[in-house]
Amino acid sequence: MTTHDNDRAVAADDARTPAQDPTAAAEFAAYIAGLPRVLAGAASLFRDGEGRVLLVEPNYRPGWALPGGTIESDEGESPRQGARRETAEEIGLDREPGRLLAVDWVQGWSVAPPLVAYLYDGGVLTEEDLKAIRLQEEELLSWRLVAPEELPRYLLGSLGGRVLAALDVLADGSGTAELENGRRVDR
Repeated sequence: MTTHDNDRAVAADDARTPAQDPTAAAEFAAYIAGLPRVLAGAASLFRDGEGRVLLVEPNYRPGWALPGGTIESDEGESPRQGARRETAEEIGLDREPGRLLAVDWVQGWSVAPPLVAYLYDGGVLTEEDLKAIRLQEEELLSWRLVAPEELPRYLLGSLGGRVLAALDVLADGSGTAELENGRRVDR
């Protein structure tokens, strides 16, 4: 090791982390606060034996949705954990999500930052499973099963394209679909 390399190694050892240095901590916090903000959401795609998709009707916005919601990343929650938690909260079914079917970058608009939406395979629900559904009354009005060809009538914005892309992935056995605003960009 040359003297110059040794000086760099000593300087690196002497560097203080933000946890050790209040000034460095404040500078790092200011840096993080200035970074772009992106929301993250996760949902599960459930079907019945006839291939119909389970949709839920929110009471806080127009249109229908899949069981899912915001990932609690500030609490250390991963997308997969968020999909499972949201499914259990919204419809009362505690299921480990299957494989990741789609990831969608949804452009932000005037009052909302961009969103990264993860969509997992929820599997096929039996009649017994459907009877066990218990809606989260604070957020949801109802649920229904919808045939794939009818989905565009229920799902607004990029969600419709995301669900149709995920159904294509399931049908053809391909890998995770990469989307932007509900449209595939990986083909």
